[in-house]
Amino acid sequence: MRFSSNNRRIWLFAVLFVLVFVASAAGVYAEPITRLSGAPDLAPLKKYYSVPNFAIGGEYDLGKPSASELGGAGGVTLESLGREPLRLSYIAVGAPERDKDGKIVNAVIISSYYGGDSATMYSYWYDGQKGNAFAEGPVVGPGKLIDTDKYYVIFLDALGLWGTSKPSDGLGMKFPRYSIFDCVQANYRLLKDHLGVARVKLATGVSMGGMQSYVLAALHPDFVDAIMPIGGCTAADPVLRWLFTLMTAAMQSDPVWRMTGGDYYNLPKEQHPNEGMMFGWSVLGETAQSFDFRVKQPWDEVKKEVFYWDSKGDEGANLMSKARDFDVDDLIFRNQAINTYDINGQLGRIKAKTLILHVKNDQWLRYVLAEEAASKIEGAKLVGYEHPLAHYASFRAPNVSKDSVMAFFKQIGMK
Repeated sequence: MRFSSNNRRIWLFAVLFVLVFVASAAGVYAEPITRLSGAPDLAPLKKYYSVPNFAIGGEYDLGKPSASELGGAGGVTLESLGREPLRLSYIAVGAPERDKDGKIVNAVIISSYYGGDSATMYSYWYDGQKGNAFAEGPVVGPGKLIDTDKYYVIFLDALGLWGTSKPSDGLGMKFPRYSIFDCVQANYRLLKDHLGVARVKLATGVSMGGMQSYVLAALHPDFVDAIMPIGGCTAADPVLRWLFTLMTAAMQSDPVWRMTGGDYYNLPKEQHPNEGMMFGWSVLGETAQSFDFRVKQPWDEVKKEVFYWDSKGDEGANLMSKARDFDVDDLIFRNQAINTYDINGQLGRIKAKTLILHVKNDQWLRYVLAEEAASKIEGAKLVGYEHPLAHYASFRAPNVSKDSVMAFFKQIGMK
């Protein structure tokens, strides 16, 4: 990765200009430059499925779901852009229960969060994994809160990152501008066509995973018995849009991104807009945890999360993995999907029993939005709690609010 002086940056800028010009003239595109799994050691658990002729970036009419079986109206297929069909990925565990037609009727789906995937959620929530401590204990597994002896549990990736089709596969900024609806509808096709799920017993997920739970219940109200959105929202409010717009601007401020217009895939990864990536994550991370928690940390620790164009020592050290693991174009598209997300006008379509879990001092997705969502969904219950980790404490919600979750599960016939 480049962490250079001003003189070296000027020299590199000139070299990159020549390389980009030559590669662009030749129409060169590199292989995907991000991993297929957010947790490399869990990559073997992932399975893949392709959805041919799925239209990305179109409009969805929730009153006519049959018109959007293969994506929204006016969308663009990857095949029309010279690419392979849309690729999806997931991890499935547990005991499928089937009806007389052989269809699964006891599925629990867990949608992934903003920067995560099925593997990272599996690490946080599945019994015996490295991430259990962060979630204050496992959530999924034999005999656990979500019992794999009784339910078929499917951890889903979301279109646009990790194991799914994404801009960094080669199209870059030419990739179709997908929406949260596209993420949900693509996975609906995976559940129905590939896994043979007739009905979802519970749809849940953290943050963007919570958003997807709302969308699935509104888009396919007869497909879902219950939803448990955790730390999610039903629309991108001005605070959230401001945050992700700033993050995008920070990533696009990198000289490599500005020079290439986002078409840098002919260059080796160490010459990608990695500093912009670090800058963007630093913007996002500044409000991820409560300020009361932050002010009690010594600067020697905090500065590892702070971006510097010319870092010294361990300044920005905790951001280096972000530059290695993520791609700028991928996250620009993710941010755009969040900033255009709005399902507030469709919440009345939700028939699923609903329990909303939300951190009261969340500084990204404010608690007042969860209150508003609960008021618009018939019979919905909202449970909130305070935590120093703010939004990041959402991953702990099933354990922190275990009594409320167990009561809800009893109500929907899961216990």
